[in-house]
Amino acid sequence: MTELIPTPRSVVAGSGEVRLTAHSQLYAGPATEGVGHWLRTALWQATGLPLREGRELDDTDGDGIGLQLDPELRPEEYRLVSDYSGVLVEGGSAAGVFWGAQTLRQLLGPDAYRRAPLSRDRTWAVPHVEIEDAPRFGWRGLMLDVARHFMPKDGVLRYLDLMAAHKLSVLHFHLTDDQGWRIEIKRYPKLTEVGSWRARTKFGHRASPLWEEKPHGGYYTHDDIREIVAYAAERHITVVPEIDVPGHSQAAIAAYPELGNTDVIDTTSLAVWDNWGISPNVLAPTDNALRFYEGVFEEVLDLFPSEFIHVGGDECPKDQWRKSPTAQARIRELGLADEDALQSWFIGHFDTWLSARGRRLIGWDEILEGGLAPGATVSSWRGYAGGIAAARAGHDVVMCPEQQVYLDHRQADGADEPVPIGYVRTLEDVYRFEPVPPQLTEEQAGHVLGTQANVWTEVMEDRARVDYQAFPRLAAFAEVAWSDLPAPAERDFAGFERRMTAHYRRLDALGVAYRPPTGPRPWQRRPGVLGRPIDGPPPNR
Repeated sequence: MTELIPTPRSVVAGSGEVRLTAHSQLYAGPATEGVGHWLRTALWQATGLPLREGRELDDTDGDGIGLQLDPELRPEEYRLVSDYSGVLVEGGSAAGVFWGAQTLRQLLGPDAYRRAPLSRDRTWAVPHVEIEDAPRFGWRGLMLDVARHFMPKDGVLRYLDLMAAHKLSVLHFHLTDDQGWRIEIKRYPKLTEVGSWRARTKFGHRASPLWEEKPHGGYYTHDDIREIVAYAAERHITVVPEIDVPGHSQAAIAAYPELGNTDVIDTTSLAVWDNWGISPNVLAPTDNALRFYEGVFEEVLDLFPSEFIHVGGDECPKDQWRKSPTAQARIRELGLADEDALQSWFIGHFDTWLSARGRRLIGWDEILEGGLAPGATVSSWRGYAGGIAAARAGHDVVMCPEQQVYLDHRQADGADEPVPIGYVRTLEDVYRFEPVPPQLTEEQAGHVLGTQANVWTEVMEDRARVDYQAFPRLAAFAEVAWSDLPAPAERDFAGFERRMTAHYRRLDALGVAYRPPTGPRPWQRRPGVLGRPIDGPPPNR
């Protein structure tokens, strides 16, 4: 019970256990039927126990499981009681019951995460305990970049399962970038016909001399997206799509050259970018580009029911706009101060457009430059500063500072770390991350919706590399996002490491290719593949 991750708010241990048997039943009360179906399926696969459907809570009869709502609990709050009457999980909503069910799964041991029983003769028992728990933040996110290296649908579904096991609630789905367009847009078929694949790929950081000389690509159809969104919803995870504007758009311009700054460069010569970094090729600030992306977002809104829609807005070089007569005429026409204000106008257009359709715009903290759109929410990635400025101005914020929770950054400074980039961010560093800056007042801190860890995949060519970079640090991040922990310096990292001993066995059962605490295994290394380590301490700490 002391091995739970994330750590619960309150745990009171008893002295016995509830043994699940072939006669045990599972009762799912009104509005918890979906959780009951998920739990019955997960436990049947791992244990072989049928957990037949109980018609009343009393059917649990000392060796069964009951699920029900308690309207006195907050929506994601849960209470788990295991005693002589059986196991009862109550939540303020189906989501709360689901998170309680995830805790129940942990209590059963690492083998409860397997897809088939290792033995039909073993005993499955839940210790007597009373657990009360609730998340600190509603937005407990993972940003998964499938644009740089495509992750096939089954890999995305797997990551939703991994997120659910760690009580994460938001998948920020980075679908478009210079290196690939990953979502079918039926009215613009070239976005996937042309924009979804590149001829070759840089292997390692952009300074690396190595190339993978074969095409790379892939995309999700409308039905794929519907399946991913539905699968996430069953696990009480919201999928927030990101469609990048006006920068990080070379794949779209390669497909539809008229979207680019045609009065500055020959956009018909552009291909989907095969390198990393920041492409100079950005969208033109024209009515045509606005109408085009309105068409894109209309299909996106039809596929994603999420309140928030991410529009990127980061790393948009202004060089082409400075040289473009069309862009300069637009600046004069609108009475804008400069190119930063032009980007603000571009983002503001979609803020208004999304608001009119009942959605909310969220973008990276560069959308602060030139003035922030009235309804916009900020993903603060360049340290805390953007989030602090946005919260002080009354805007909602998701904290995801590069220096703390970019999981593509190296995990140690040893020579064996594969493709080392960025700052050293150890497991302990992530565990001591604090999402709410102390500079904020209590009222301003209320604008911090939560936090997310970001997994950018330039140097992650397959699922195993994503696993290595994400885990075990994502487990530490999940505890930061869920649990009401002490101040960073006061956190019990040694205790967390002890709990991770059991959690590594869960990850083993789930087939996660995590980084062992002793360092990378031989096959996890990438000798000779150049990275880009950054020297010195990270700023904004």
